[in-house]
Amino acid sequence: MGLKIDDQAFHASLFRTAVMERALGAEFIHGRTVVFSTAAPGSNGVNEDAVAVIACGPQSGILAVADGLGGGPEGEQASRIAVETLQEQVLQYQGDCDQLREVILSAIEVANEKIIALGGGAGTTLSVVELHGSWARTYHAGDSMVLVTGQRGKIKLQTVSHAPVSYAMEAGLLDESEAIGHSDRHLVSNVLGANDLRIEMGSKMRLAMKDTLLVASDGLWDNFYTEEIIERIRKGPLHKAAAGLVQESTQRMAHPRDGEPSKVDDLSFILYRL
Repeated sequence: MGLKIDDQAFHASLFRTAVMERALGAEFIHGRTVVFSTAAPGSNGVNEDAVAVIACGPQSGILAVADGLGGGPEGEQASRIAVETLQEQVLQYQGDCDQLREVILSAIEVANEKIIALGGGAGTTLSVVELHGSWARTYHAGDSMVLVTGQRGKIKLQTVSHAPVSYAMEAGLLDESEAIGHSDRHLVSNVLGANDLRIEMGSKMRLAMKDTLLVASDGLWDNFYTEEIIERIRKGPLHKAAAGLVQESTQRMAHPRDGEPSKVDDLSFILYRL
């Protein structure tokens, strides 16, 4: 896949059911953002992931990745509702971006109610990063994760997926190589579309000038070890990092090799750096 950057004005950009041939990059909230989303190789072309890059004034905004569950139109519809509801709620509060935390939490609750109303077991994961200048805060439900790494590869933040295998890793019962190939890796215990939805909100953290922030669906995390992802994104231009992630994950999905993670899935991620 020939990957290059197309500059866009990311004031309020949603990418739903996207099958992107190239990453999209733009200046966003004192930094640079690169977005990619596409359906799984060899699939019927329906991408159940949805991605959002939404500004709230010149100093604040959100990045979001949703991964619909169900393997059909219900999953695509659920992820689309999640990002569209975030957009609707944020754009209503353009004049009061200091209240963005409350807006995000409210939007997730409203989206959850809409998805439950669909019936049919529709659901989606959702990870959101709130940005205020150089400050960031995470919100998530499910196994779309957020990672912040320094230029030297130090992990400064990594969300824990709401999934039995991830909890086992966190408890030290499984290492990453055991977890990534585990038969229950696909199970998720907390999603939008559930009556008992739990929104996990992180603490505020300040991003350093050379930190790289990544929000991604499990189509990325299931095809790399964490150290491999960090090595590819920690330094250098973001568009080159995006190119490497897309090309290698696509290769691993199509041609599994011993010793490398491989799972065919929709692939979506956002990279951000001040």
